[in-house]
Amino acid sequence: MTPQKPVLPGSSFDVDVVMDFEQNDTETASCDSGQVSNRDDRRNDKSYALAVVPYEEDKLSPFHLAERRFKFAGRELVIRQSWRELGVAAVVWDAAVVLGEYLETEVTLTDQTVVELGAGTGLTGMVAALQGAKVTITEREMALASLRRNVESNIPPGTTRHPVLIQELTWGQNLHHYPTSYQYVIGADIIYIKETFQDLLKTLVHLSNGETVVLLGCKIRYERDTDFLKMLEGKFEVKEVRYDQRRDIRLYKARLRSCTSL
Repeated sequence: MTPQKPVLPGSSFDVDVVMDFEQNDTETASCDSGQVSNRDDRRNDKSYALAVVPYEEDKLSPFHLAERRFKFAGRELVIRQSWRELGVAAVVWDAAVVLGEYLETEVTLTDQTVVELGAGTGLTGMVAALQGAKVTITEREMALASLRRNVESNIPPGTTRHPVLIQELTWGQNLHHYPTSYQYVIGADIIYIKETFQDLLKTLVHLSNGETVVLLGCKIRYERDTDFLKMLEGKFEVKEVRYDQRRDIRLYKARLRSCTSL
């Protein structure tokens, strides 16, 4: 589930990739050959399934599935993936599923204002919208078309209590276009690229006020990920509110400290 993730070429690249095979029992996926269960995609060897490995086409097959299906708020959401076009910016990651489950069961969002950062496929923002929130889902320009297709096909106008807004947002840029009065700021798996940390923190501070709740779903893969959490603690009161051991996903809740500025 995707943040300001680098859009990786669909043919080949020479960076490391974390293998994240979904483990939501309600999920099914489809490819050109037909419907398959998410269990068919799962690897029994956990060291393989969660390993950091060089890019190999055959080992990334879960991300090449055309669709994944999830059930939230009594509704089936069909998420279209386009790995070959947008890489990690257009596939579903475990952190988005876990954060969506948390929003559905632990947070009252009716009429609350919510902005999602680095939305990727938009799954988490759609869950918030189905819970009655006033949602703005954001991504970079290059990923907006894919995001918009997913949102419009799953929650067309009139489906939710409030219309869903889809807007371009590159962290740290043109923040004056966005208010500082959101009640919730959410993001799933958006912490792992060190070069974006300062801009992400700047964006979180701008979007928040003393009443804002920031909810971040994270898989801690590298030491640099914990480095961002330390940066976050410099501006926000942060606590872990859930750990999904099966999927190795942590959820953090943060509130802006008083007199915080960048």
